[in-house]
Parts: sequence; C-alpha cells; structure tokens
Amino acid sequence: MPSLATPKPVQRLIDEFTRLPGVGPKTASRLTYFLLRGDGQQPRDLAQALLELKERTRFCSTCFNITEADPCPVCADPARQAGLLCVVEEPLDVLAIERTGFKGRYHVLHGVLSPVEGVGPEDLKIKELVVRARREPMVEVILATNVSLEGEATAMYVQKQLAPLGLKVTRLARGLPVGGDLEYADETTLARALEGRSVM
Repeated sequence: MPSLATPKPVQRLIDEFTRLPGVGPKTASRLTYFLLRGDGQQPRDLAQALLELKERTRFCSTCFNITEADPCPVCADPARQAGLLCVVEEPLDVLAIERTGFKGRYHVLHGVLSPVEGVGPEDLKIKELVVRARREPMVEVILATNVSLEGEATAMYVQKQLAPLGLKVTRLARGLPVGGDLEYADETTLARALEGRSVM
C-alpha cells in the first residue's frame, strides 16, 4: 500500500518501474529517487528515449527483429547468406548469435510454446516462418531456441512444420547450459554450439 508520505508522482514512477521484469519495489524506489536527485535533464532524456523507443522502432516484416527501417539491416544486407536461416526466440538472441560472427539471416519467433502460460503456435511467428521457408530458397534452418523444456518443445514443433518442405533443419549443439538463456552465454560457447549443431 502506498505511503501517505510519498507524493503521487513519485509513487506512480515506482509502480511503473516495478512492472518491468526483474525490478522489485526496492530497486524501483532506488531508481526513482536517483532520478529525483539527479539533474533535471536526466529524467527528460529518459522520457525522450522511451518515447523514441515506441515511435521509431517496429518489427521487420521479413524476420520480425526490432528495427528502425523495414526491411532491417540484416535482411537488406546482400553479403549475408540468404539460404542460412537462424530461428531464435527473442530479439536479444539475435544480438547473442551476432557476437559469434554468424553471417546468415534470422527469424524471431517472439517467444516459445508454453501451454501453462497460454502461449500456443498462433501466438508465435511460426506460420510466418513456414511461409518464408516456402518463398525463399533455404539451404539450412538452424533452430536456436533456448535449452529449456519450452525451447525444446518449440524446436520440435517448428521442425515438424518445416519437415514437409524437405529442408535441412538443424539444432544448436549442446554446450549451452540447460535452463540457460542465449543472451547470457559467452561467445565461445555459442560459437561451439553453432559449429556442432546437428540434424533433427
């Protein structure tokens, strides 16, 4: 329950911060009071950055990664291997794979299958992936979902959807910790996982 000693604008910002993943009430309070103590420009800069985040970014119509321009720079880059497609769960996973020097293209699913949380195939960009695989000449599709129960289930489902197309579908090799997220893996582990991928 908000304290009567806390002004409403302060409490509102604390409440908004606590809605962010990984931010509890104490961290939210620290961030709020940090912004209050700082110079007057910092909160304005933060507010402007948040506005620009929503106004100037969109999803690429090809790969569904976050971008300013459509198509995104990766999809528009003719130097990329067009027939090599890496399927990931989230945009942060693209950044992790990019650090390995991967030169193919991407497809972002925007989540994983999770019946417990009510996330089914229709909530992900799986149908768009199948349409893309029919439309573009593919040499290999790498399923780079996280090594978790949901990630494995999603990879198996995607593989079954792509099977009728006769594509080479591979999965990242083990070496990533079970239950770990790609965004926290180091470049060496990810590079070895990419090199050791296996056919599903």
